[in-house]
Amino acid sequence: MVGVKFCGQCGTRLELVCATCSARNPSDNKFCYECGTQLAVLPAKRMAKTIAREYTPRHLVEKVLTSRSALEGERKQVTVLFCDLVGSTPLAERLGPERMHVLLNRFFELSLAAVHGYEGTINQFLGDGFMALFGAPLAHEDHARRAGLAALEIQEAVSKHREEFEGVVAVRMGLNTGPVIVGKIGDNLRMDYTAVGDTTNLAARLQQYAEAGAILIGATTARLVERHLDLVQRDRSP
Repeated sequence: MVGVKFCGQCGTRLELVCATCSARNPSDNKFCYECGTQLAVLPAKRMAKTIAREYTPRHLVEKVLTSRSALEGERKQVTVLFCDLVGSTPLAERLGPERMHVLLNRFFELSLAAVHGYEGTINQFLGDGFMALFGAPLAHEDHARRAGLAALEIQEAVSKHREEFEGVVAVRMGLNTGPVIVGKIGDNLRMDYTAVGDTTNLAARLQQYAEAGAILIGATTARLVERHLDLVQRDRSP
């Protein structure tokens, strides 16, 4: 229906983001009203970066950009969080590109709000998931606790808005704490700086081994958060 701005079932805003100028357009536009580019659904990675720029709180942007150590790169102790949307490929085939775009938009919006709420930063988007750092570039002694609370908030948000996600979406997450080498970021907060090391690799593996709806954490992270969060021992290790 021409002129429709919100979904009649869930209230989600229906819109397309221009790949050229990032302007938001109504879902029935064929060409961007801002620059005239023909509109198409953004690939998940490109769309996610656009969302990251738009939803990063200004106070967090200013803190990151004034942190000289973050800009120059250094070895830091951090907690890495990997999050993945389970079952997105068959869901995208069923929903089609436009509806899947709306769903991913909402998922990243909720996730970024949780990560930024605990002053973590998103530094990689991985299709239908992302990698976040806590403790870098903004230093926090309780970075493991912040990462754990953010993960729980993401899990709760997706469950709370389950109807918006067609009732079948779940997330799985992996958290690990340890040293990484944090590289440079651009002065426009591109958030594509690197965090290299075994810490990051193990966090990614934990996410892969996590069951749908579960949060799997490494031993070091568990020791740091056991006084703050309720943990369940997992017998089988990755």
